[in-house]
Amino acid sequence: MTNLRKLVLTVLVLLMCSVFFSTALLAQEKVSLRVAWWGSQDRHNRTLGVIELFEKEYPYIEIYPEYAVWNDYWVKLNTQAAGKNLPDVIQQDYAYLSEWATRGLVLPLDDYIVEGVIDLSDVAENQIAPGKVGDKIYAINLGTNSLGMLYDPELFEKAGIPFPEAGWTWNDFKEIAIKLKNELGIYGAEGITKADAQVFKVWLMSHGYWLYSDDGKSLGYEDDRLFSDWANLLLDLQNEGAIPSIETEVARGALGIEDMFLVTQESAMALAWSNYLVAVTKAANERPLKLALMPKAPIADAKPANYLKASQFFSVTSQSQHPKEAAMFIDFFTNSFEANKILFAERGVPISSKIQELLFPYLEPAQKEMFSFIKLAENNSLPAPPPDPPGHTDIIYNVWDPIIEQVMYGKITPEEAAAEFRKEATRILQQQ
Repeated sequence: MTNLRKLVLTVLVLLMCSVFFSTALLAQEKVSLRVAWWGSQDRHNRTLGVIELFEKEYPYIEIYPEYAVWNDYWVKLNTQAAGKNLPDVIQQDYAYLSEWATRGLVLPLDDYIVEGVIDLSDVAENQIAPGKVGDKIYAINLGTNSLGMLYDPELFEKAGIPFPEAGWTWNDFKEIAIKLKNELGIYGAEGITKADAQVFKVWLMSHGYWLYSDDGKSLGYEDDRLFSDWANLLLDLQNEGAIPSIETEVARGALGIEDMFLVTQESAMALAWSNYLVAVTKAANERPLKLALMPKAPIADAKPANYLKASQFFSVTSQSQHPKEAAMFIDFFTNSFEANKILFAERGVPISSKIQELLFPYLEPAQKEMFSFIKLAENNSLPAPPPDPPGHTDIIYNVWDPIIEQVMYGKITPEEAAAEFRKEATRILQQQ
């Protein structure tokens, strides 16, 4: 009889708890969050999968996704910022972080980290630091990344060319790209010309410089031959047919990963951030692809041409009505094992050491190649540079891109371009 009473009491307690919990949920305010990101269709699908998981764990929070390709994404965000209609969570890029923090468009996350809303206990400091502007954390790194030369081993073997090795130079790259063109009748490489100055940055780094000065008020190099030598290299590659012509690049516009020449084996190499490997491999019907370190400067005392970079960040915008819940979503991305099984390192190697360990046995070949490349880059890289200064995006889109196009069209010489770039970039930086 005593046992029966205990059983009845237990059932009653459970029923009361269930009723209480249900009532609490009903009473809990429904929260709607808008989350924005850019990327490939593969990234889009994986992110939607994580959103579904998050909504199951937090049924009172509803996520409205806002997805776009790279160029459209920033145009849309700037329009939303002007109209005070930004999403709650935005995928952020290293190139824009400082500017957005300075403009007061993203919130510092330090309090949420201290309170444990965003748990960074398994994250190394060098993974946290890239999200800082000044002494505050404005963004959480979504994965470790490094710029590399993505290549197709099958095409290299077909052309009888050894795979690129650590320490190769831009002279080696040029020779290989031309040989691939001559042997196979395809482009040796793509993505070099229209690269938003990323390749020029690592070109400078390997020479011992960076694009900007420490205070962000001027260019970080004084000898304009560094610019003209780079532009002449591009011209040589274009004239040899080893890279797509500027006419081809402009005609193709802002295409997705699925449209890369590397995917269709019309190119043997492509400039790519390491996290792109997953999506490009998928687009190429799982054809095995590999990553090589960036070529070094063709000088005797060349420095490494790689650095570890946050692939992207998540930030909470200052226009969010629910910043705590937005921070909870970022934490879920960072620390949920189930979420990271869906993401599968598509945005880069996860920053949590615990998640890295748990994830490794589940990795597919493309992810393992990416993890191995990051380990290689760790041993052959320089410290990450500071975030680009305010004015960087203006410089890239309104100065760098038009000037490089004029060089490639043959309208101005590399030397003229170097002088014009310095003049206009300096003007913009000093206005900030």
